[in-house]
Amino acid sequence: MSKRVLQGVVVSDACDKTVIVRVERRVIHPVYKKFIKHSKKYASHEEHNKFHDGYALEILEIRPISNNKLW
Repeated sequence: MSKRVLQGVVVSDACDKTVIVRVERRVIHPVYKKFIKHSKKYASHEEHNKFHDGYALEILEIRPISNNKLW
């Protein structure tokens, strides 16, 4: 099974060895046929604490590190 890769922007780096990444995707509305932006936040493991707010990242699915960190 291939691992998922998502692209997003760092929105928080307050935790140690963790960054919160917001991933946006565009979906089409079923009735109005317009594109809508949906976003979701993922907690991602980051060992060296070098990424800060505003950085654009690609995150890769990994083994579970904690209850919320799967990226």
